[in-house]
Amino acid sequence: MMKTNKLILALSSIMILAACSSRKESSTTGWEYNNSKNGGYETNERFIEQVTGPGLMFVEGGSFTMGRVEQDVMYEWDNIPRRQTVSSFYMDETEVRNIDYLEYLFWVNRVYGGSYPEVYKKTLPDTLVWRDKLGYNEPFVKQYLRHPAFKNYPVVGVSWQQATDYCAWRTDRVNERILIDNGILQEDMEQMDDNVFTTQSYLQGQYEGIVRRNPRNLTNENYGSGEKSRIIKMEDGLLLPSYRLPTEAEWEFAALGYVGNTQEENTDERKLYPWNGSSLRNGSKNNQGEIMANFKRGRGDNMGVAGSLNDNADITSPVRSYWPNDYGLYNMAGNVAEWVMDVYRPIIEQTTTADHRSFRGNVYLTQKTDEDGFIEEVDSLGRVQMVPVDVQGNAYRRNYKKADNINYLNGDVESQMGIDWNNLLDETAQKDTASVAIDKWNSKYGTGNLSKYKDDAPEGNSNEMYAYGESSLITDRTRVFKGGSWKDRAYWLNPGTRRFLDQDQSTDAIGFRCAMDRVGAPVSREKNNQRRGVDYNKKRK
Repeated sequence: MMKTNKLILALSSIMILAACSSRKESSTTGWEYNNSKNGGYETNERFIEQVTGPGLMFVEGGSFTMGRVEQDVMYEWDNIPRRQTVSSFYMDETEVRNIDYLEYLFWVNRVYGGSYPEVYKKTLPDTLVWRDKLGYNEPFVKQYLRHPAFKNYPVVGVSWQQATDYCAWRTDRVNERILIDNGILQEDMEQMDDNVFTTQSYLQGQYEGIVRRNPRNLTNENYGSGEKSRIIKMEDGLLLPSYRLPTEAEWEFAALGYVGNTQEENTDERKLYPWNGSSLRNGSKNNQGEIMANFKRGRGDNMGVAGSLNDNADITSPVRSYWPNDYGLYNMAGNVAEWVMDVYRPIIEQTTTADHRSFRGNVYLTQKTDEDGFIEEVDSLGRVQMVPVDVQGNAYRRNYKKADNINYLNGDVESQMGIDWNNLLDETAQKDTASVAIDKWNSKYGTGNLSKYKDDAPEGNSNEMYAYGESSLITDRTRVFKGGSWKDRAYWLNPGTRRFLDQDQSTDAIGFRCAMDRVGAPVSREKNNQRRGVDYNKKRK
């Protein structure tokens, strides 16, 4: 077995290195690719398609009706049906488990715990979310996260911000592993503080690591720089895109799983849940009558009657306890609700959303540079420093003006027709903000320190926004979560439902799973890529 693994790694390494040596003439200029004598322009002619990262499933995109598709009994009207197109992407097969998050905690504590213990503390889930003033839940407080009996249960008590940080960490660890398994880097267990691998710092040449064998540098060989090798570049196609939270549109599309309900460009059966039919019980012969998801049937009924438990779970359940949908995704209804990327706004209709890759929450960033225009060194945690794009740099753009586009077309004064944007934007300010008071209550009726209630208030106690009667519960820090949980009735199992919570808050019923962009064609050429993950170091045919 060991010999086989070594052979696979050797073959994958040779393939990566040989990709740069394959020669082909440019159809545009006639110059030969990958030839140092011609200047050394390199291109990977052997690249087939993006492989599936660890834990992910391929989700073939398409068009669908997003939002409520049946009677809105709660009369919320915050997810009006609209036609959307979702690009193909990848999503975690299951929710992120306790064992997955414990691996993250272990790494952060090992790397930053000595010098920056506050970094480790910020990553810890809030286990106190289990407490109930009239319930005995202390065993969950002490044991749910760390006891091995719960290792395959979904992690809870994680805020939106913590989930986002986990996705960034996972990106870096997966790409570092890819470079190690392909013979580019050696394992470095001495990484600490600012000497830490991140994908971005590596691509920018700000992390060297312990180099094992880099590809030949065809360009520099011809010009006598003495550098015979180079680091892996994005153009090599070896590194994976970033893990991230799914958008609301992606999550809802993946949950519905219409891929199993289409014939000749038509959807033959509309879904209320991730499975077919309007019943919450399995209709198949072998599993007839069994509950399809982990949810609450009624007050005081979390799992049924002893001897015949209906869903075998009083709280959460192991992540593969129920049947997957047609994309192979588990628990897209029930168990835990899940964070998505979007900032919450109640105004959702066709005119206030994009019909392709819909998302609210864009804040455009760029790499921080010094006075001479050079990229700044990584920060004390080894991360590339990012700053919002400024107004001056976007002076002649028509597609956007500001870095922060969260409030675009959300019904406030900035969204009104006929607004003179040149007068609203403070072109000389360092912050990319409008000189118009967006929070009408604060500007007209407020007293004292009005800024604490503004949507763009600095980091601090986000609970201040819960001052009922003084400010709205909805701010630029309010994020969407989707899907029902073990604490919810069947109404919330419909993928079209949506709720919101501040990005720094957490509960015992909200977890998350990661997603990843699909690069290239929306349809996979690899059969195995359709339903199962492909090893990144597997020899491609």
